[in-house]
Amino acid sequence: MPRAASGLVLLGTILLPISLPQVLEAQSWRSVTMSRQVSAEEGIDVRIRFGAGRLSIGPGEPGTLYRMRLRYDEEAFEPVADYEGGRLDLGVDGTRHRFRWKKDDTQEMDLSLAREVPMNLDLEFGAVSAELELGGLQMTGLKVQTGASETRIDISSPNPIRMSQASMEVGAADFHARNLGNLNTESLQVDAGVGNVVLDFTGKWQGDADVSVDMGLGALELRFPEGLGVRLKKDTFLTSLDSEGLVKRGDSFYSLDWETAEYRVTVEVDAAFGSIDVVWVH
Repeated sequence: MPRAASGLVLLGTILLPISLPQVLEAQSWRSVTMSRQVSAEEGIDVRIRFGAGRLSIGPGEPGTLYRMRLRYDEEAFEPVADYEGGRLDLGVDGTRHRFRWKKDDTQEMDLSLAREVPMNLDLEFGAVSAELELGGLQMTGLKVQTGASETRIDISSPNPIRMSQASMEVGAADFHARNLGNLNTESLQVDAGVGNVVLDFTGKWQGDADVSVDMGLGALELRFPEGLGVRLKKDTFLTSLDSEGLVKRGDSFYSLDWETAEYRVTVEVDAAFGSIDVVWVH
């Protein structure tokens, strides 16, 4: 071995034990609770960021703008709760120290939001197990971005505000969204990478909607309530389609009651590999 190369190996051998204590440093877990009362807000932008762990979001008690409980490693993260100029930022932010994840570690965020204040929600999270109950909130807009996650979204009661657009960007995930009819949006865009995606369009429809689904590799299940007019258009490559309850006319598939339905949804699917299943809910 050349002398210069052997010198580098020796130097690495000497430096390695020095760096190990920093990597193996014990974690310091901390739990905090933060909250704020409703004042005179007529509407706010809410931005939520959470990297890894367990995430829960739901409607809160009357008079409370937000209430957040966090469990986090204070050596690697710090809590974020900033409110200024009609914008609310919540979650955790990484510090300069390295995060040393262990199998039994559980970082947690439990958040409740005001029912009585209209909110434009921007949610971004990574490797999480997420339960999001958005029913009971007044949403003027919704943007959801997930990483390698297991996510359940439920809009269990109708959104009283008609929003122009909602979007959901899904990474390598198991993603279920229920009662999307309660979302009350004119358009919904779903971008999914790899995984299993279930889009349930049950709920109380208050207007027509256009839905765009861009799917990479995986299984897509579309659940429609009986009585909703459905038009499905697909641009797929090596993707199977189970179009139960739909008839093909031209380049689209239609429900039998498309012309007579009170409300209609048009779903355009662009998928590469996988399967598309249509399920009718009684």
